[in-house]
Amino acid sequence: MKNIRNFCIIAHIDHGKSTLADRLLEFTGTITDREKQDQLLDSMDLERERGITIKSHAIQMDYMYEGEKYTLNLIDTPGHVDFSYEVSRSIAACEGALLIVDAAQSIQAQTISNLYLALENDLEIIPVLNKVDLPSANPEEVTDDIVDLIGCKAEDVIPASAKTGLGIEAILEAIIHKVPAPTGNPDGPLQALIFDSVYNPFRGVETYFRVLNGSIKKGQNIKFIATGKTYFADEVGTLKLKQAPKTEIKTGDVGYLITGIKEAKEVKVGDTITDAKNPTTNAIEGFEDVKPMVFAGIYPVDTEDYEELRNSMEKLQLNDASLVFTPESSAALGFGFRCGFLGMLHLEIIQERLEREFDMTVITTVPNVSYHAYTHKDVNTKILVNNPTDLPDPSRLERVEEPYIKATIITKSEFVGNVMSLCIEKRGEITNQTYLTTERVELTFDMPLAEIVFDFYDRLKTVSKGYASFDYSPIGMRASKLVKVDILLNAQPVDALSALLHADNAYGIGKKMCEKLRQLIPRQQFDIPIQAAIGAKIISRETIKALRKDVTAKCYGGDISRKRKLLEKQKKGKKRMRQVGNVEIPQEAFMSVLKLND
Repeated sequence: MKNIRNFCIIAHIDHGKSTLADRLLEFTGTITDREKQDQLLDSMDLERERGITIKSHAIQMDYMYEGEKYTLNLIDTPGHVDFSYEVSRSIAACEGALLIVDAAQSIQAQTISNLYLALENDLEIIPVLNKVDLPSANPEEVTDDIVDLIGCKAEDVIPASAKTGLGIEAILEAIIHKVPAPTGNPDGPLQALIFDSVYNPFRGVETYFRVLNGSIKKGQNIKFIATGKTYFADEVGTLKLKQAPKTEIKTGDVGYLITGIKEAKEVKVGDTITDAKNPTTNAIEGFEDVKPMVFAGIYPVDTEDYEELRNSMEKLQLNDASLVFTPESSAALGFGFRCGFLGMLHLEIIQERLEREFDMTVITTVPNVSYHAYTHKDVNTKILVNNPTDLPDPSRLERVEEPYIKATIITKSEFVGNVMSLCIEKRGEITNQTYLTTERVELTFDMPLAEIVFDFYDRLKTVSKGYASFDYSPIGMRASKLVKVDILLNAQPVDALSALLHADNAYGIGKKMCEKLRQLIPRQQFDIPIQAAIGAKIISRETIKALRKDVTAKCYGGDISRKRKLLEKQKKGKKRMRQVGNVEIPQEAFMSVLKLND
């Protein structure tokens, strides 16, 4: 046990985490030259293209140091804020963390939030200054920032370049010297933490775990505490580049477990594995069910593909247990699913994976968040509102509560004014403002989550010319003055376009939606009124004018009453057409509602 080191890498997006992991694997000889490729641990095409880690990975390296053989377990973490729960479980499985900071970009929002997670779990932090070979690098200044942030000495910060391989040996030495060896009771009852799971189409769900106490053997009967289910351990082993089966995984080590589970839902990240015959009495702390934050409807473009979409979603859920979906139907779009996501990036990724991996073209409705509604009749019973159509009638409504978040934004001091005005426009309240250096400011806001769902991230990048990093964490529900805005097309409500908005913004947004739809919906043979309404009150209206057919062309000369007769006849026809006419809404119309400020 004294020669095992478990560590993770924490960094902001694009600070060189995956590249550094590649260099460590090469240097320790874990991969051969033939297996070498960039971003080796990022297995999805999507991860490589976007340069982000979506699934966390684990890999074991063997390293000879001063004549002794050390086992290093690297548990990779996703960098994006949407996956912070997965990051927290990966951190809980480690004793140390490499904190990577880009020498050109300095400290960013997620660097700080992930650092706090690591410090809460008492991890040994090894600061690494990456990308020192860049012409735009500022090593001295950024080193001072790191020293201020974590209170270490300047000589503790390891200068490195994951691209050229500089400093890799120093990092490995620091891991061996500074990261404590795992502690635990090898003879106690089995207690292991699940930090990830992967779906294998041939063998079912593979569970990745870290043993805290006891040991796990092949052929043992094991139990998952959160679900209370018992399984038979078909195979256990360690995670090299390919899996290496073993007969036993001992205390302090990291490994994988195959039990033939077919449902990804049964394996929950953060759960505790124990022995079925001699179970541990206490589960590992910090387990929670992942709660979706953002909801959106996903519908097939062609209603005949509904069953195919269901199959695709089920297969996708095997790989991503945090995706939640229930069937729903809409008058405008037919049958589809109401899906819950961890955040906007998660939604984008799911949508893109459906299109790439399953060739499904889908329509996604306006994303919204989950609200709590209370009625006059029963003030204590909360009604969960994931969809604007679930909101009770306004006459029965006591109050509506919406989720709030604590948003941390780090930006250059020259953009503070722009960022503040954007956040205040989005109903944010500033709670703190700290100058990290003379140039960099950390702003903290309390904001409604619903305001971030739309276009907040893009606009934040615009007002700060790309120099702002953003991170958030939920802080609970607060009562809010919300109204449901319906869009009526030709006097028919389009349920897929209705939205829950704050009463102060409802008029402005309703007006913008009507104007945007007028530009996008094609003209018909009859006038189409587009209206935004709150309850029975119309707050805005636009009209798409009819295509005019000249019916009086053949009637030249003669009395005016002949022309009038033809025009009256046309008017009657238009009226009848409007009663039975059907208006097609193009896909762009649903998406354009998200980009109202363009």
